[in-house]
Order: sequence, then C-alpha cells, then structure tokens
Amino acid sequence: MSILFYEKTKIFHLCNQEFSYIMMVLPNGHMGQLYCGARVHEKEDFSYLFERMHRPMTACVFDEDDTFSLEHTRQEYGVYGTTDFRHPAVEILQENGSRLLDFKYQGHKIVAGKPSLPGLPATYVEDDNEAETLVVTLKDHVTDISLELLYTIFAKGGILARSARFVNGGTQSVQLTRAMSFCLDLPDAEYEWMQFSGAWARERHLKVRRLEQGIQAVDSLRGNSSHEHNPFIVLKRPTADENQGEVMGFSLIYSGNFLAQAQVDTHDMTRVLLGIHPFGFSWKLEAREEFVTPEAVMVYSKEGLGGMSRVYHKLYQKRLARGYWRDKERPILNNNWEATYFDFTQERLVELAKKAKECGVELFVLDDGWFGERSSDFAGLGDWVANTTRLPKGITGLAEQIEALGMKFGLWFEPEMVNQDSDLYRAHPDWILKTPDRHASLGRHQHVLDFSRREVVDAIYKMMAKILREAKVSYIKWDMNRSITECYSSAYKADRQGEIFHRYILGVYDLYERLTSEFPEVLFESCASGGGRFDPGLLYYAPQGWASDDSDAIERLKIQYGTSYVYPISSIGSHVSVVPNHQVFRNTPLHTRANVAYFGTFGYELDLNKLTEEEVTQVKAQISFMKEHRHLIQFGDFYRLSSPFEKNITAWMVVSEDKTEAIVGWYKVLNGVNMPYSRLKLQGLSEDMVYQITVDGQELSGSYYGDELMHIGLLTSDGSAGELPHGVRMCGDFDSRIYVLKA
Repeated sequence: MSILFYEKTKIFHLCNQEFSYIMMVLPNGHMGQLYCGARVHEKEDFSYLFERMHRPMTACVFDEDDTFSLEHTRQEYGVYGTTDFRHPAVEILQENGSRLLDFKYQGHKIVAGKPSLPGLPATYVEDDNEAETLVVTLKDHVTDISLELLYTIFAKGGILARSARFVNGGTQSVQLTRAMSFCLDLPDAEYEWMQFSGAWARERHLKVRRLEQGIQAVDSLRGNSSHEHNPFIVLKRPTADENQGEVMGFSLIYSGNFLAQAQVDTHDMTRVLLGIHPFGFSWKLEAREEFVTPEAVMVYSKEGLGGMSRVYHKLYQKRLARGYWRDKERPILNNNWEATYFDFTQERLVELAKKAKECGVELFVLDDGWFGERSSDFAGLGDWVANTTRLPKGITGLAEQIEALGMKFGLWFEPEMVNQDSDLYRAHPDWILKTPDRHASLGRHQHVLDFSRREVVDAIYKMMAKILREAKVSYIKWDMNRSITECYSSAYKADRQGEIFHRYILGVYDLYERLTSEFPEVLFESCASGGGRFDPGLLYYAPQGWASDDSDAIERLKIQYGTSYVYPISSIGSHVSVVPNHQVFRNTPLHTRANVAYFGTFGYELDLNKLTEEEVTQVKAQISFMKEHRHLIQFGDFYRLSSPFEKNITAWMVVSEDKTEAIVGWYKVLNGVNMPYSRLKLQGLSEDMVYQITVDGQELSGSYYGDELMHIGLLTSDGSAGELPHGVRMCGDFDSRIYVLKA
C-alpha cells in the first residue's frame, strides 16, 4: 500500500496489491481522473491518459486552447457551468446569486491510517499500517472556500473510501446546495448497472440493466435510506459474473436521503455520483464554519461479484461495525411480537420464555407494547416508562425473571416517534417535524420527533438510559416505522430548513453514539419496519439489523441473497416465523424456515408453546445446529452459488478461513416431476483437501476432493428426477437441505 505523488507531473498514484487509482492536477488547477482499476506499475508520468480534442458545440477553459473542455475531461469533483455541462459533485449558492465555482489545487498531505469524520459513521483502522489517507486541498479564490478531498486506500482489497470537507474561509455566508461524497468519471460505458430495490417486505431485490446514454439512478427522499432502494450500486463488465471479471461497488455510509447516479454522456463517458440527495438539501455555511460529507466506499474487484462482496463483508464486519459484539457470535433469540402482538401479560411472557429456554434459546426479546398506554398503534409512543398494569414490577422485575431462567433479556424501542395520545406529545406538541400552516401527516398513527433539536434527543436519551441503568437489558431492538413528511423544524430559521433532513439523521447517530458508549455490552439491532433503514450508517452503531419484516423463508431467499452483495452475514437479522406466515400466508416447512434463517443472526418469532412435540424436537435440533456452526456461518467467507432471481433453485455457502469446513444451503421453491438430474458446483474450497459430507445430518457415502466438488459438482438430484413416488416424502415445494463439509 502506498500513496505516491510526482511533483514534476503533478500525478497521484494510490495503490495496493489489487488496485490502482491515478489522478493529476489539470492545466487549470482542477483535479482530473486518469485511471481506476486493477493494479498497474508505478511510474512518474501517466499524463498520456489526459486526452483532449476539439469537439463541436463545446466551450473551452482557455481562450487560446480549443482542445481543453471540462465537458470532455474526467474529473475528481466536477462543477457545473464552467465548460462542464454534466451533473456536478458540488454546488454552492453565493450571496450574489451565482453558483459558479473554481476549485484549484492548493496542496496535499499524506497521513498514516485514517481520520474519523466528526458526528458521522465511517470505516476505521485499529493500526495506522492498515490504511493511508491522502487529503487534497482545493480552493475557490472568489469565495475563499476550501475543499478537502479525502481518499483512504486500505492495505488489503481494492478499497477506496472517500469524503469531502468544505471550510468557509470567507466573510460571507453561503448555501451549500449539493455536496456529494463520491464522484468518479470513467472513460467508457461498457457496464451493467446493478441496484437493490423493492418495497416493504421485499427489500433489496436485484435489478440489472445495461448502462445507456442518459441517467440511471436510485435514491431516497423519505428521510431514511428506505425499503425502496438501498444506498449501494454496482457497475460490472457485461462478461463479469460471480467468479470473474471487473466489478466496482459503490456504497454510501449514510442513513438519510441519498442519491446514487450514473450519467453517461454522448461520448460514452460515465460519471458516478454518490452522496446526500441534493433535492431539498441546503446547508448554510457561515464564515469559518465547515461541512463534512458522509463517507462513500468503493470496492474494485477483478474476481467478480463474489470477490467484491467478500471484500465488503470483511471491511464492514471488522472495520465499520464496532464494539463488544463486533467479533462475537450472536445470541439466538425469541421475539414475542408475532406470538402475542399487543396481547400479553407478564405471566404470558414468562411462559413463552420458559419454553424458549427449554429449546435452547439464549435471549428473550419483548417487543412493542410494554410502555405508557400502549395497547395499539394509537397511543404511548414517546412515553418510555413501563406499563405496570401489564408489567407489575416494571422492566426491572421482568428482566430479573428472564435472567433467573438462565437467559438474557431484550427490549424494543421506537425512540424517534411519538403518538398524539402520549404524555410526551401533550407536553411538547412542537417537538415533531411539521410545517407551519400545513397538515401534519400521520404514518402508523404516529409523528416523527424532531431529532434535529438537541433537547429532543436529550429527552429520549434520558428515558432510555434510565431503563438501561435500572434493568438487566442485554439487547435493544431499535425500530422506526414511518418515513418523514412535512419536514420542517420550528427551532431553525427559514434559511436553514434545507438542513433538517441531514440534522435529523445526525441526531439519530448522536443518540446511538451516546447509548452505545454508556452501555457498550448491550447488543443493538436496528430495524425500520424491518429493512427500511438497512444501511452501512447504522451498522457502525448496531452490528446487526432486521433485513425485512417478511420472515417467510421463500421470500427471504431473494431478500437475503440481494442483501449479501454488500452486507456481511453477521449483520442480517433472520428469524423463523409462524405459519401461515403473517406477511404472505404461506405454509413453509419448519426445516426450510430454519435452513434459510441460519444464514444470518438466527432466532424465532413465534409461540414455541403452540408447536407439536415433533416440531419442538426439530427446534431443539435447529438451535443445537446453529450453536455448533454459527461462528462459521456468521464470519466465514460467503459464496453465492445459484440465484433466486434467475432459477427455481437458490444456493449459497460459507467456507472457513482455513477451508477445512463449509456449509451449503440449498433451496427449492417449487417441486417438479421427471426433471433432469442436478448438481451444484461449489466454491471456495481447497482443491487438495478431502471432504466428508453430511446432508441434513445424514452422512453421504464416500469422500470428495475439493477440486471435484468445485469443477464437477455436488450431486443434488432427488425424487423429482423421475416419477415422484406416492406416500414417500422425498422432496416437495419449498424444500431445502443443509450440506456440511469437513476436511
């Protein structure tokens, strides 16, 4: 790993064993992009990559040079209006109404390690040898605004982390109306665009299309990263697949409004932009004040989509997630929500917990309904005090009972929301986000608290911290069940209302930071109606999150498969739910529900007392299996084998670092009859190791070299490869198997 600067040519070369990123100071003082891709040799002069040509209908930087136009030049942080007509990375409204900028190179510094970003989640290092950071300083001399572009290259993996810092060195305030975290100009458009989109209960479904001239984009204007689109995109060469070919991933470490965009011009140059959504955004930058953008992380891989994903997994698992639980196996939980909803008593909860303990569950979680006058969606949010009618001895008493059973206790909060029917709202009706003289819309019968205000965050912190100090709470499920509308804060003047969306999410981060700092051993799990805010920003504070409210195993195949492109398995909250499933009313076999949920944090969302003796026996075996293998599943190398977006069969696997162990998940949606024989080619094994294989606990005869399992494949044929025998359950709809390999 190194960051090189050649004074004579004004060229920067950031590189490690896998990756090179090359840029230069352009003749006009701006920063230009030369190369981003596989590692190339170090040399002083790559200026030949700065191509220039006279083209009709363009404008030129220099009067005497008709070959240099920013419209046709690859840049590091593009500005609109000074010969560049593409969407810019930055826009600043100045007091005279102008938005023109001219950021010229002033200098740079190279620092060991990686600086933190104040108030924002970001990747980090534990040793300065893990990364190196280049800070390039640019300046617009008319406004006296400085722009620092931060580039961190890690020692391992094709990882480049970027952010930007603006400092107003002038005497006049300005309005920052666009400040992207990442801008990359690529020389061609021979890519396929991949996005991860959906809606509530069907999040992060993979969508693929070829880049075309024009704009391709995903975004959110909901105040959260959203169910609809994840703040992550991929550009891959058309020939790239899971195992080979050039791939670039772009991930934004942010939980609010975002934009991820690729603009292809008429000469097939591609500009990638990633950052805070500029729509409705403005930040008043007073003299001597600064603004820092969220961090964006690009991963380049020439080992296909799988190679890219495994780099992201290790980075986000080890150098984004933090704290006590980062490297620990996650406890197996039982959440009461789908077992009871709001209809519970302390006695009922204890009965659920006793059965969970009998089955081997380690953590019992009390969901919504324990506080204030909460007996439905209409009341109680904001009053984080135990309802003693339901819980006579409060949270402290219930937690003691659960602990006495030999289990840990977890609790649900929705700290960002308030009902009108609550003591908090009656005392502070102005504490919600609402626009003067406009109707304040409800979502799930609740309003959004104004987390841009310190006093609001302080009040919620005080209530939550009191409970955590007094009761033995080992886990917090942090929920958020509506998006932001009528975004306006009564605490800020008119010229600062464009800041509120961003200030809101900074308030969320602040509350997370205060709670995780004071209670470092509490496991936080993020949730937003399931997967509505499943993003890297929250992974910094909460090492796992609900991937979706839909816990039906068949629906989860696509959800977890799409999620795995960037997020580590240890971050994916995954549960076995009741049947018929409460979202799709599907009767999925118990073994398949568990076989899907294994590939995540694992738990149960049902009343175990309502299961048959046979089912309870299965649950005990499932929990025993997960305890034995969860370290491998949650922290091993993950490989996608067969896509639910393309086939009836979904398959994936995890492999230990030393390649002596592997687990394969195989899932069939619909059964067939008289089908072909089938086999599955595995990945990530040692070619020379010999593996013994068990399937659903039954040992297969023979032994198998890694190379034959990867090149020939694992035989997966079942009764559907002929006439299905009557009266014998050899296979069926919604079927699944777990293969365990040991060398």
